[in-house]
Amino acid sequence: MAKNSKENIVRTFINRNVERQLVKEYLLEETKDAGFGGLSFTRTPEGEKILLEAEHVGRVIGTRGRIINELSRRLEEDFDLFQPKLEVAQVEEPRLNAQVMASRLASSLERGWFFRRAGNSTAMNVMAAGARGCLIVLSGKLSGARHRTQKFQSGHIKYCGETALTTMDVGYAVATKKLGTIGCTVAIMRAGTKLPSEITIKSREESGLEPLPHDYEITVAESESVESEEVAPTEDEIVESVVDAVVEFEAEMKSESVEQEEE
Repeated sequence: MAKNSKENIVRTFINRNVERQLVKEYLLEETKDAGFGGLSFTRTPEGEKILLEAEHVGRVIGTRGRIINELSRRLEEDFDLFQPKLEVAQVEEPRLNAQVMASRLASSLERGWFFRRAGNSTAMNVMAAGARGCLIVLSGKLSGARHRTQKFQSGHIKYCGETALTTMDVGYAVATKKLGTIGCTVAIMRAGTKLPSEITIKSREESGLEPLPHDYEITVAESESVESEEVAPTEDEIVESVVDAVVEFEAEMKSESVEQEEE
């Protein structure tokens, strides 16, 4: 009995995530002209709140709310969601939104841009907006009949692990051309991201700690300060010291040879 209840709970979570993915694909297709920037779900006792981020909010709302009301009606009728409520928010910086930039990249390719120009231009725009890193992957028939993959990378990139999940924003779009489709993946490391390897050393006052007693303070000895003030010898002084050392060495060698001859 317990095993069946556990399987039912797991199946419930799986079905819920599948339904949310279908909703995301539907809204992405319906609002791609408005600059779809992402989707977030929030479960509340009153229903399921859906927040849609878009570059052009007016195109999602429509005249007197006609478009958003139609989308809300379709979500309630066609999808298995508990009293869905659709809301729209403005994307703060479109150049730092991976989904918006992926859609722009796909649109550029469909309009005839060369793939290298489109990829480099997208990476430059993302980095100019303040991102810490950007990775663009184009996969498909880029310049011929054969499939190939081209990457454009700039700044810091994390590919896996918890750091990649928390700091990287990933977007995907498809460009349809005469030769076939091209997959456009854009991954952006958000602005202001602090990596685990980056540390900051704070003083005791900044950390809210009391200062150390005077016995533990590090001071510079007077002898070290005197040594640091000594002037380095000149070239003439170095040459004279070397000549004196050579003369003394030769004198010692001569005296030793004379003593050996006397013996």
